[in-house]
Amino acid sequence: MKALKLSAVVIAGVMGLAACSSDDGDGGGGAGGADRGDLTIAVITHGDGGSFWSVAKKGAEDAAADMGVELDYQESNNDPQEQAQLIEAAITADVDGIAVSLPNPEAVTDALNQATEAGIPLVTLNSGSTVWEDLGAITHVGQDESIAGEGAGEELAAAGGSKMLCVIHEQNNTGLQDRCSGAAKGFGGETENFQVTGTADPAKTANEIAAKLQADSSIDSVLALNPDIAVSALEAIGTAGSDAQLATFDLSGDVVQAVQDGDILFAVDQQQYLQGYLPVVYLTLYNTNANTVGGGQPSLTGPGFVTQENADTVAELAEQGTR
Repeated sequence: MKALKLSAVVIAGVMGLAACSSDDGDGGGGAGGADRGDLTIAVITHGDGGSFWSVAKKGAEDAAADMGVELDYQESNNDPQEQAQLIEAAITADVDGIAVSLPNPEAVTDALNQATEAGIPLVTLNSGSTVWEDLGAITHVGQDESIAGEGAGEELAAAGGSKMLCVIHEQNNTGLQDRCSGAAKGFGGETENFQVTGTADPAKTANEIAAKLQADSSIDSVLALNPDIAVSALEAIGTAGSDAQLATFDLSGDVVQAVQDGDILFAVDQQQYLQGYLPVVYLTLYNTNANTVGGGQPSLTGPGFVTQENADTVAELAEQGTR
């Protein structure tokens, strides 16, 4: 499928995307000419309703309001079978587009193939950067997790780290595994992946991390992969009496405050608001104007790094639920 490349400037000014997007006469498959008021876009993620996914959801809701379309937003709470069922339900409902996260692509491939066969356009978001083309999606909206992880590892090494604990909070999530692999590459020192209970039980997760730090005092760097897990890790470091430096992926109001206070070294920002917002815009324009985006490349929303030096600029927005 030939496509128009969406520049970083356009992404930054996405509120005006409908006015400035160009039509690709060679774009494949978009119906074009549809009435926005008749469109329903489904956004189906593996989200758990936590601080990260609440921002992505707000992005999707804001985009639907701006585009004038109906939104069907669903989360599977990290259950791949439920996510597949939600996709199948959206197909049955004859939605006009599906945006989907892919932490476990194999579990939902059959359902997404059904969507493609039904003529429903797809956009992947958040996770799925290596498989979206194989699934016939228009584009992927997110960050390259390996590159983001490598950058995080480099930052922790530059801060003097020699042994890093990479905290994994979801099983079988390929994106999290890519983050830790990238972090190990960038860090260069000794690294260990550590599976925890996760966001379903923050207190238990904090106890697990604290026990690990108490058992191995050589760990001087902890990398969380979720803002809620970062809060648990911060508690664990205090409980364990550890001097380990803490960094995390993704933002929340609590994380930004901790960065401002110097308790978290940095947060990798993948701008999940855009991961909710852009797919709804893309699928709307695909239906109404036969537009495609990306030029065969994903639409990257990160990584960026929020540090103590720039945290003030995003703190208010994080509290408002858009960062």
